[in-house]
Amino acid sequence: MSSPTFQRLALIGCGLMGGSFALALREAGMVQTIAGFSSSDATRQRAVALKVIDQACTSVAQAVQGADLVLLAVPVGAMQTSFEAMRDALAPNALLMDVGSTKCDVIAAAQAGLGERLACFVPAHPIAGKEVAGIEHAEAALYQNHRTILTPLPKTGLARLQAAHDVWAAIGSHVSTMTPEAHDATFAAVSHLPHMLAFAAVNALTSQPQGAAFLDMAGPGFRDFSRIAASDAAVWRDILSANRAEVLTQAAHFRAALDQFEAALKSGNTHALQQLIQQASEVRAGWQLQAHTSCNTTSES
Repeated sequence: MSSPTFQRLALIGCGLMGGSFALALREAGMVQTIAGFSSSDATRQRAVALKVIDQACTSVAQAVQGADLVLLAVPVGAMQTSFEAMRDALAPNALLMDVGSTKCDVIAAAQAGLGERLACFVPAHPIAGKEVAGIEHAEAALYQNHRTILTPLPKTGLARLQAAHDVWAAIGSHVSTMTPEAHDATFAAVSHLPHMLAFAAVNALTSQPQGAAFLDMAGPGFRDFSRIAASDAAVWRDILSANRAEVLTQAAHFRAALDQFEAALKSGNTHALQQLIQQASEVRAGWQLQAHTSCNTTSES
């Protein structure tokens, strides 16, 4: 498969995710010019200095003008205003994608903001990232050997869906498709709730009078469990809020599982306690990170 090529990429959001996408396309020789917009002038200028973008634009519309590829890499809470800002400047033949970690809310924002240009949009969620944010941490290899989920709309044409697939595949992603609803339920379980639990566990520790002393004694187990608690607060505020219903469903499942552990401890039932631990241990020991496993939930990230 030959890599698709584009005349102009409009990068809306010059941070880790968007910057890494731009660098990957540039390294692969897939784009001629990269225009970028960020609400911060300092970020725009930094993106130019780092050679992530060629042109710093002062508005979404300016960046999108003449672009045949647009990547929306802003927090999910800022999606609708971005869609509205680009609508009149977006070319009818452009391919528009996002990198949001939730999909139902992003699609609703696109439906409200894009008008007749909705057919340009192929929602995407690359399962990649770092605990550190910002354009300084962008790297061309970020998406290599990671999964990217596409959640096409009923209006999405096959040619545009294929183009979206080809772009992510060309920069090293393993691409699969899901329905938006299945996506949000899945990632509430395997990503959004785990992040919330990590945040809560760290807060529970540090809220105790001896929390700081406890933290000083923490070892690799705490390091590994709490790693994702260092994630960007504004980003995760938006993700948890946007996927509220599914996260709350998963929180109820977790609470029921925690109740089982507490009941075993309170009753001194060491046999039940061991069974609960063994059950989890066997599942985790048998699990492997499957970057490229197919996950088609249209009939299956």
